[in-house]
Amino acid sequence: MYLLTRAASPQFHTPILVRVIRHLDRTTYDGWAWVDVYQLDRHGDATQRRALFLRPAGMRPVDVPPVPYAERRSRPRCAAASATG
Repeated sequence: MYLLTRAASPQFHTPILVRVIRHLDRTTYDGWAWVDVYQLDRHGDATQRRALFLRPAGMRPVDVPPVPYAERRSRPRCAAASATG
């Protein structure tokens, strides 16, 4: 997984988290590349597939541990609610 910021391209003024699928074989400027990625949400789940033009040198690798789906559900608000069902 990679965090894309302005270091990768000016289009990432708001950073995004991605998983790279493949490098696309397109002619580009020196130091730039086209990549096919899945954009990820805060849990590490793919939300959108995108083709991006960016500088690979600006891609920051990150380690985001996956959150199991069962742990994402909301917890009971108080002990009494969970005791009564």
